[in-house]
Amino acid sequence: MSRQSSQTRTRILTAAWHLLESGGTVRMSDIAKQAGISRQALYLHFPTRADLLIATTRHLDEVKEVDTRLAASRAAGSGRERLALFVEAWGNYIPEIHGVACALMAMQDSDEEARNAWANRMQAVREGCEAAVEMIENDGLLVPGLNRKTATDLIWTLLSVRNWEQLRQDCGWSQDDYIAATKRLAELAIVTPEH
Repeated sequence: MSRQSSQTRTRILTAAWHLLESGGTVRMSDIAKQAGISRQALYLHFPTRADLLIATTRHLDEVKEVDTRLAASRAAGSGRERLALFVEAWGNYIPEIHGVACALMAMQDSDEEARNAWANRMQAVREGCEAAVEMIENDGLLVPGLNRKTATDLIWTLLSVRNWEQLRQDCGWSQDDYIAATKRLAELAIVTPEH
C-alpha cells in the first residue's frame, strides 16, 4: 500500500471512529465527507460498510495499543493470574472505547453491519476469556461442575460493557472499585478456592 493510500485509509478510519463516538451518522457518504474524500475513493478502500466498521474497531484497538495492554495477561504464569490481568486490561479499556461501543450497540438492532462489527469485537473479548479459563482448567482449578464453555460464558458476560455501564454510571462506582470487584467475582465464579 502506498504512503498516500495508507494516509487516506487512516483518515477514513479516524473519521468513522469520531462519527461513531459523537453519536453522529455513520453512512458511507458522511464518513467520506468527514474524511475529505469522495464516496468512490472511500469504496476503493472499504468495499462495504461492514468492512469499514470492523476495520474501525480494529483501528481503535491499534491506536489504543490493545495488544500491549494484553501482553501481561498473555504472559501470565498461572490461570488465576491470567484471569485477573485480563479482567484488569479489558475492564480498563472499556471507558476508552465506550463511545464507539455505545454507537454500535445502539445500531445493532436495526443495522446488520453494526451488529456484525460489534459481534466481531466481542468475539475477541470472548477468546480472551476462554484463554484464561483454559489455563485455569489446565491448572486443575476450574470449579467442579463447570465446563470450559460455561465458565467462559460467565466471565464474558461479567465483562460486558452493559455491566460496566450499570456499575460505573448507574451505581456510581469508581473505576478502581469496578476492577477490584470484577476480579473478585470472576475468580469466585470459576476458580476453586485455595485451602
